[in-house]
Amino acid sequence: MSAFAASPLERFLASKSISSGSTAVLIQDLKSGEVLAEHNSTTPLLPASIMKTVTIAGLLREKGPDERFHTIVYADGPIEGNTIDGDLLIVGGGDPTLGANCEPHSPDIADEIIAALRHKGITKINGDLRIDTSLYSGPACPPSWMAGDLNESYGTGSHALNFRRNASGSRAVKNPESVFLSYLGSKMRGAGIVISGGTKIGEEGLSEIEEGTLLLDHISDKYSEVMRSCMMRSDNLFAETFLRAFALARGKKGSTSAGATEMYDYWKAAGIPVEGVTLIDGSGLSRSNRVTAQFMNGIMKAMSDDEEYASFMPLAGQEGTLSAFLKDTELDAYVAMKTGSMKGIQCYAGYKLDEEFAPTHSIVIIMNDIGARGAARKAAENLLLETFCND
Repeated sequence: MSAFAASPLERFLASKSISSGSTAVLIQDLKSGEVLAEHNSTTPLLPASIMKTVTIAGLLREKGPDERFHTIVYADGPIEGNTIDGDLLIVGGGDPTLGANCEPHSPDIADEIIAALRHKGITKINGDLRIDTSLYSGPACPPSWMAGDLNESYGTGSHALNFRRNASGSRAVKNPESVFLSYLGSKMRGAGIVISGGTKIGEEGLSEIEEGTLLLDHISDKYSEVMRSCMMRSDNLFAETFLRAFALARGKKGSTSAGATEMYDYWKAAGIPVEGVTLIDGSGLSRSNRVTAQFMNGIMKAMSDDEEYASFMPLAGQEGTLSAFLKDTELDAYVAMKTGSMKGIQCYAGYKLDEEFAPTHSIVIIMNDIGARGAARKAAENLLLETFCND
């Protein structure tokens, strides 16, 4: 009888897979403000990949959904007849979708460069293939990332020029710029373009041009489409690039640390409670990140009127990392959430939706020190079903 009388939250916290002291919950009606469930809402905990919702929300508000990444190509030197008397300079714009094997697909920039050279009648480069990496500063990966993650494809860093998601199979590629230059040079030579020099990668580049000609502006898909792909697949590279882009948008250096500082300050200025919050990266891979359910709930509420934002999150029972969660239940397709999973951690942040797929309730569930992951997920499912569906 006592188990029957307990609330959905009490039954959830009583699950053997849940550590009550390391778990936080906050579920709130967005219209009335009524709190349906709350536990440890001011306790700082590890967020894992629900950190991506924070990063994307900040950049979406700062730059809007229609912004794009630009990768610009110049002839660094005079064009004389069919020859560039100088280098071919590629200015990295941080685009994480270059050569990526996922949505949103972009045209092959190497083919675009060859087409641009042919348009100018250029068949010879009397210099080097060169990449300007000055857009970003600081290390590609935050120092707090665990060493065991750095060689994995999900642990690759964000560069001024990213290529093929900076991965080869399941392994991270530390020098995507070199991989790209090798690929570009091979395609150019195959197209009959002679390159007399070698390759160079460095921060000097665009600022050093004395006599240059713009050849190409490769433009990515809209931020909104890149953000949707990031959230559906939980792509760390995309999220880390967004954090650097946020720093640049706020007039700071394009470093991870600058982005994290700006993100914290931004949400604090927006009135979101930040006590106990520590932001280290954009993806949530760092185990030094800390958020509270109150902080995450504040962001969910702040973004609930944005028509794009909720659509970035997988629908329960239907998409991405939530394809099996709540499937064939009353909440199938009526919950949109970002998941976060690491060893000992399972988190959710997002919304309950109405018939028009508009958010009606914010949902934050942060579980640290969990036991069996499957049991923790099931406990979270039951919490939501009992909160929203049971009389």
